[in-house]
Amino acid sequence: MMPHQDADRYIAAYLARSAAALGALVADAAAAALLAEMADVIAAAMRAGGKLLVAGNGGSAGDSQHIAGEFISRLMFDHAPLPAVALTTDGSVMTATGNDYGYEYVFERQVLGLGRAGDVFLGISTSGRSPNVLRAFDAARGRGMTCLGFTGNGQGAAAMAERCALVFRAPCAETAIIQQLHITAAHIVCALVERAMFPDLAPAA
Repeated sequence: MMPHQDADRYIAAYLARSAAALGALVADAAAAALLAEMADVIAAAMRAGGKLLVAGNGGSAGDSQHIAGEFISRLMFDHAPLPAVALTTDGSVMTATGNDYGYEYVFERQVLGLGRAGDVFLGISTSGRSPNVLRAFDAARGRGMTCLGFTGNGQGAAAMAERCALVFRAPCAETAIIQQLHITAAHIVCALVERAMFPDLAPAA
C-alpha cells in the first residue's frame, strides 16, 4: 500500500497538472473558436439530414459512447433526439471485422457501411496515430463526409491534421489528462449543437 504522504503528493501533483491543462484551455481563444466551429459543422450536417459517427479506442471508445449518448438523449435540456452513432458498441461487428480483416479495419468498415455524404465523422485518438481511426478518416473522406478530430498536443496530431477539416488538440501530452479535456471539449460542442438545433428550447446562457 502506498504511504499516505506519497499518495497525498501524487494526488496534489496530478491535480496540479490537470488544473494547469484546463487553465491553458480556458486561456486559449483559438481553441474556443475551433470548438464553436466544430459545433457549427455538426449542426449544419444534422439540419441537412446527416448524422454524426464517433469512434476511438479504450478510454476514447468510452468517450465516443458518452458523446453519442448526449446527442441521442440530452445534455443541458430536453429536446428531440439528435442523430449520433458510436462505432464502438457492437461487439459482433467489432470482433467479426477484427477477426476477418484486422483490428485496423474495425471503424473503416463501419464508416463505409453506415456513412453517407453530408455526415460527420469524429475520430478520437489521444496520440493522433491510432491506425483504425486514421483509416476511418480516409474512408469518411472518400464517402464525402466531414472529418473532425480530437487528440493531444504530441507529434501524432499531424496525422489527424492531414485528414481532418478541424482538429481539437488538448494542451497536454499526458493521456489521462488529454481524455479529461476531450470530454470537457465534447460537452461544450454537444451543448452548442443543442442550442443551435433547438434555440426556442435552450435556457439563457
